[in-house]
Order: sequence, then C-alpha cells, then structure tokens
Amino acid sequence: MLHDRVLVSAEGEVAERKSGGGIVIPATASVGKRLSWAEVVAVGQHVRQVQLGDRVLFDPEDRAEVELQSKDYILLRERDLHAVAAQRVDAGNTGLYL
Repeated sequence: MLHDRVLVSAEGEVAERKSGGGIVIPATASVGKRLSWAEVVAVGQHVRQVQLGDRVLFDPEDRAEVELQSKDYILLRERDLHAVAAQRVDAGNTGLYL
C-alpha cells in the first residue's frame, strides 16, 4: 500500500437489513445516503489514525474496488473515512472516534 491508502474488506456485509421491528428491508430499497462498515486489512506508510483490524465507516460511493487472489477489497484514502471503531482503546472509552 502506498501513501495514505487504506485497503478494507467488506465481507459479511448483508444485502438485506432488518428494522428494529423485524421488518426485512431488501437491498434494492432506496433509503438515501447510507454509510458502510468494513475491516482494515492493509494500510499505507502515511496512514496515522488507522491500524490493521480496525473497523472503519466510509461512504460506498467514494470507493475503488479491487480483486486480489479471488477476494474483493475496497481501496480508500484515509481522509475519506468517517469513523474508526478500534479495540485498542482503554477500558471505559467507547472505542469509536468521529
């Protein structure tokens, strides 16, 4: 990975969602702009806020898809990330940085 690039894996992203009341929302339903979560699998040398294994929140419209060894990944710039959910924070903190 070069510069400020972040490679993420969005595997496990479900096509259908379920509302709080149990209603199934199909993937084709238009719900406006919705952000997605993915796990970081590689980072460039100038990435400062993200580490391997972190979950990041990003806009699916700002992505470039790439296939490596028959697996699909998403290539993003660090500045395009909206939030980071990390396991490395101290106890008592949320672990979510906006």
